[in-house]
Amino acid sequence: MSSVLPKRGYGGPASADTALLVALAIGFLLLLGPTVWTLAQKVWQSDEQGHGPIIGAVSSWLMWRRRQDVIDAPYRPATWAGGGLFAASMLLYALGRSQQIIQGEVLGIIGAAVALLLLLRGTQALRAVAFPLLFLVFLVPLPGVLVQAITIPLKMAVSYVAEFLLHYAGYPIARSGVILAVGPYQLLVADACSGLNSLFTLEALGLLYLNLMGYTSKLRNAVLAILVVPISFIANVIRVIILVLVTYHFGDEAGQGFVHTFAGMVLFGVGLAMMLAADGLVGRLLGQTHEGRQR
Repeated sequence: MSSVLPKRGYGGPASADTALLVALAIGFLLLLGPTVWTLAQKVWQSDEQGHGPIIGAVSSWLMWRRRQDVIDAPYRPATWAGGGLFAASMLLYALGRSQQIIQGEVLGIIGAAVALLLLLRGTQALRAVAFPLLFLVFLVPLPGVLVQAITIPLKMAVSYVAEFLLHYAGYPIARSGVILAVGPYQLLVADACSGLNSLFTLEALGLLYLNLMGYTSKLRNAVLAILVVPISFIANVIRVIILVLVTYHFGDEAGQGFVHTFAGMVLFGVGLAMMLAADGLVGRLLGQTHEGRQR
């Protein structure tokens, strides 16, 4: 149901409704503050979730870029949908906050942001910033049960492929589970090298790349998003191979020192380079009908 109230200033309802907007914004920030503090103190300190602040900053930047679209959107608040979603989001936030379930907290905050847009502007304003809000989902830490279920087979697969390639290259390497023995050294393929966390981060990087490229082809976007999975796996294999080679040629201290951190940087560099190459290849295979981009 659309409103016939006059518009003023930035395009929303006038006078008293502006005060309501300010009050809701302040209330939202009061909810957001404790969650961000918890993430900064307990989640983003780990290597696996260190990408969190970057995700938040990129989402904020993307929203800022689309601010004019939100301002220009017609004032057609979706009262029932927004109200229902806001109530559900607040229940989820309260549950997550009281039970120290950070996933519930973050999802509750994101849901509340979506609900406020529906209540204060409408569906068209929400569509304008749909991707930045969706991108915030990558702030949500993966559940521990899921991590444990997927990490072990990924570590086994990464270890097997790394051993096979290095053995084929002539290196004296053997594998026992996720332990690689090369020369006099033994290396444990840790959870960080399994590929799950990097898959999560590279998927975020891939979606951001697709959003910035603005391809209008749904097929091209879907294919590139799916290709992030094997790209992440290959990048992790390369990371493990680099660590094995450095350890074998320069010793254990070199492999566990700066090079270990640098290998993580190489992983994302390789992942990004492979994404660019895959994008070019997919574009050629799909032809000119899938070259269109949004303005």
